[in-house]
Amino acid sequence: MDRDQLGNILALDEARARKRKQKREDEEKNTQAQELIAFAYEAELFHTPEGECWATVLTGDHRENYPVRSKFFRRWLVRKFFEVHGKPPGSQAVQDAVGALEAMALFDGPECVIFNRLAEAGGAVYLDLCNEKWEAVKVTPSGWEIVNDPPVKFRRAKGMLPLPRPERGGDTEELRQFVNVTDADWPLVLAWAVAALRPTGPYPILVLQGEQGSAKSTTARVLRELIDPSIAPLRTTPREERDLAITASNSWVLSYDNLSGIPTWLSDAFCRVATGGGFVTRALFTDDEEVILNFMRPVVINGIDDVVTRHDLLDRSLVVNLPVISEDRRKPEEEFWREFSEAKPRILGALLSAVSAGLKNISSVKLDRFPRMADFAKWVTACEPALPWPKGSFMEVYDQKRAEAVDQALEADAVAQAIKELLTRREFWDGTATELLDELNEFTSEQTQRLKTWPKTGRGLSNRLRRAATFLRQAGVDVSFSREPGSGRRVIRIKTKNIVTNVTPSQMKEKPLLNVTL
Repeated sequence: MDRDQLGNILALDEARARKRKQKREDEEKNTQAQELIAFAYEAELFHTPEGECWATVLTGDHRENYPVRSKFFRRWLVRKFFEVHGKPPGSQAVQDAVGALEAMALFDGPECVIFNRLAEAGGAVYLDLCNEKWEAVKVTPSGWEIVNDPPVKFRRAKGMLPLPRPERGGDTEELRQFVNVTDADWPLVLAWAVAALRPTGPYPILVLQGEQGSAKSTTARVLRELIDPSIAPLRTTPREERDLAITASNSWVLSYDNLSGIPTWLSDAFCRVATGGGFVTRALFTDDEEVILNFMRPVVINGIDDVVTRHDLLDRSLVVNLPVISEDRRKPEEEFWREFSEAKPRILGALLSAVSAGLKNISSVKLDRFPRMADFAKWVTACEPALPWPKGSFMEVYDQKRAEAVDQALEADAVAQAIKELLTRREFWDGTATELLDELNEFTSEQTQRLKTWPKTGRGLSNRLRRAATFLRQAGVDVSFSREPGSGRRVIRIKTKNIVTNVTPSQMKEKPLLNVTL
């Protein structure tokens, strides 16, 4: 046998050996993957309405919920394998098992909603304490209790911190010493906190305004700590709507610190967060798959200036002006937070008692009128028996604050001010948006017209009027939009509420002031 033949035989033997080794490794991988899948039968596999795959696993004496592709669930599988074999499984086996378990969760598992911090089921409210035992507080019309195995599934987003176990016998008035608000604004702050502990919205946006030294950030952090503590309790202004949506999907309370003005896109986004809305974006590494994020969250923002100016956002807001804290009332931060930490279990228990009262009374509450945030007003009214004011007092405070918000919005709106000035010159106006803009420009200063907020076209003016129409109506100015029969021309009609506008041609001749060329 020559050297070449011997080399061929050795090469063939090596190839066969590699093939046998690869076969053994493949069989071992397949066996490991099968064992990992078998271990997962101890878990409850399910999927969310959005198609996310989850697993509920027994850890010690309680159950925990994790995405199937999360690091924790992978480590749970590895630990199960190690307990039996004394060695870890191969990474490929874990990957194969996770892929199979995802398919099982999606196609064979039940559909369940996953909740973040708060949930509602069977007429009860559940508050996730986010502690190591995965305990939750069950709130019913008859009271509240701590439960070990709630019937709803909670998720633990990164950064969430535990709440203390609530205590009985507390009083919501104890919170008063930790938030720097006036007596007139105190009901608004407490009402926001009670509303934020309800799993269903809409939720008002709490706006904390005040000059430096008024404890805006501290007040916002206190409220966040009571309901949804986080490693990063206060955030800076989001750069884009996607950032806001991701934060909303991973938190219950959104808190933004030291805002100096809110751009239009963010104002609209806050409106959707408060009253419900979704965000759709393309899934990473795909061409046509979408990620849908639905959210409705309590929001608190603070700033020195009049942060909220747009009418639609202001209509959803509770604006609180914080007074400056005098030097003799200040405390060292360490002392302040120590005292708050000691009081927090009692305050949380008192707030949960208010939620219980709300569940008991909500079906019997009848409001004489329904404001913009009607569900919020009805809920706080239902909670009033457990709140520190007489029945019916909240609506009086809320109506007063809404009236102040209307005045604030109109004062900051150059177009609204111009419309009010127009009605001092004539009682009724009828014409196109372009004609209206031309007339407003006649008596509006050049400085105002150069502002970015001043409309430059009739269409821009029409859009601004539609946004301001609600508040103008509350101020006694009626703005309506219609199309003329036949011509289809778009017409704007403006009048004070006590003026009858069905003017006949003969009346218009008698009153040239009302005669507008059509």
